[in-house]
Amino acid sequence: MKRVGDPTAIGVYQRFVDRLARSLALLTNIVDPDVFVLGGGMSNVDEIYGELPGLITRYIFGDSFETPILKAVHGDSSGVRGAAWLWKE
Repeated sequence: MKRVGDPTAIGVYQRFVDRLARSLALLTNIVDPDVFVLGGGMSNVDEIYGELPGLITRYIFGDSFETPILKAVHGDSSGVRGAAWLWKE
């Protein structure tokens, strides 16, 4: 789905995705994870999953980025569910 909106919102989104790409590239360069799992409200923005790999490639040491970027199974509620499971009765 293509989203349209005001220029300020688009600029904020582009800045967010670029900074997220830089952060994930740093982790890739240091840790080389098997997968990235995104949670929280922004994980529901499907465009992120298509845009991130290309942006991350700009910032990593290697020539290609192949680490899967997945949405948390329980979406934006994953963190809350995990916290609830940690609660001791």
